Amino acid sequence: MSLSLYYALPALGSYAMLSIFFLRWPHLLHTPRAPTFRVRLAAHRGGSGELLESTMEAMENSMAQRSDLLELDCQLTRDKVVVVSHDENLYRQSGLNRDVGSLDFEDLPLYKEELEVYFSPGHFAHGSDRRMVRLEDLFQRFPRTPMSVEIKGNNEELICEIADLVRRYDRNEITIWASENRSVMKKCKAANPEMPLSFTISRGFWVLLSYYLGLLPFIPIPEKFFFCFLPNIINRLIMRKSLIRHLEERGVQVVFWCLNEESDFEAAFSVGATGVMTDYPTALRHYLDNRGPTAQTS
Repeated sequence: MSLSLYYALPALGSYAMLSIFFLRWPHLLHTPRAPTFRVRLAAHRGGSGELLESTMEAMENSMAQRSDLLELDCQLTRDKVVVVSHDENLYRQSGLNRDVGSLDFEDLPLYKEELEVYFSPGHFAHGSDRRMVRLEDLFQRFPRTPMSVEIKGNNEELICEIADLVRRYDRNEITIWASENRSVMKKCKAANPEMPLSFTISRGFWVLLSYYLGLLPFIPIPEKFFFCFLPNIINRLIMRKSLIRHLEERGVQVVFWCLNEESDFEAAFSVGATGVMTDYPTALRHYLDNRGPTAQTS
């Protein structure tokens, strides 16, 4: 054995043992963070598989199923109204080939009578309510309901308007910043640092890499939510129970999206996920009440 290996192997062994130890007991290095609320059932686009996405009718339906979180995407109109809309361009939703930002709120078109459910191809949602809703309307209607607000584009004005609305309605602790883009998330955090953060794509990959390199117990984690979109086969390969348990014990809730089948619900909770985000809140509520983790512990 070479001299370098003689010293390196014991060092690597000690590092591995420390990493495993603190992965299991992270509270010895990090102050535990108690969650303000817990997410078991999250409604994607307000429950877009059952009623037209992002409408008040869809939100009402999701709340009737005791959703813990409403997931929203926001855009800004020409007259500076924050509206709940997944797309900036209105064509898919309404048939009008215009951007939300090119129209005043009062001129926004109605949604189509039916919309295909993006994560359930071939399935269509219908509803009697076809109007686009303001974010402020949702804050007024559901004042204490947690919501995740995703910012799709790099629109600083939109970010500032949302941050101000959240402050005005005293929702700092129950409204989550969400974005796939790290630079956008930095702007969100600057606009309202009191709102909890979710992981961006790059930060999510960094956490996974840190876990497999043994670094995760030693790095700070400011985020409180990990919205994880991964196919089942990848979930089973990389989303380990020990990783999710570690994140949970450090105050990070792991929510898998967008899962629409009972077998997917089962797969997510079997690896320890905090919750599931779905287009079908009624189906997930039925699972949770009859076969899910809440039923097993009640």
